[in-house]
Amino acid sequence: MAIDINGFYFITDSGLSVDGNAVDAAAAVCAGVRVIQYRNKGTKARLAYEEALKIKAVLKGALFLINDRIDVAQAVDADGVHLGKDDMPYEAARKILGPEKIIGITVSSVEQAKEAQDNGADYIGVGPIFQTRTKPDAGQPLGIETLKAIRKAVSIPIAAIGAITLENAQEVILAGADAVCALSAVIGKADVSTEIMKFQNIFQNCGKNV
Repeated sequence: MAIDINGFYFITDSGLSVDGNAVDAAAAVCAGVRVIQYRNKGTKARLAYEEALKIKAVLKGALFLINDRIDVAQAVDADGVHLGKDDMPYEAARKILGPEKIIGITVSSVEQAKEAQDNGADYIGVGPIFQTRTKPDAGQPLGIETLKAIRKAVSIPIAAIGAITLENAQEVILAGADAVCALSAVIGKADVSTEIMKFQNIFQNCGKNV
């Protein structure tokens, strides 16, 4: 499935949020974000379901993906899921979700990126690009050169993540990222929408339409 993933890719973070995930998601949509991923590891199913419904209600046409929780994605009829290295395998997730739902896969090497594309992933999340404190188990940073190599190896969209800031976002975009995720750079700030727009402007300055 060809999907339009570009610009700022918003991932919720309850630990950083001041006003709540749904409010943050609404602010992201106001900034032109096209993809919202609900991530709340360890949350009980009922709370995750209720929170996902609140987020879905404010999306106004943006794609809605659920991190890891295929059951929650089905329950709220999300557009798809994003799967990490320790989550359900792509093949099993596709069997459950069917051909119409979006499935993104986290990768950290050229080989994993090729495998994800060959298996049928709709896009890949690549990271951590730089050393991150937001996700302690993210692993060693890949760096710009690995991102460039992955870009050459696959044709599906790439969402880059891992300590991406306003200072290094342009480098990441020029290395081949179609989208960037930046949690601590926007979530918890006084105006989430304004902070995201700063990233969107970088995409435009790089000649990318968002």
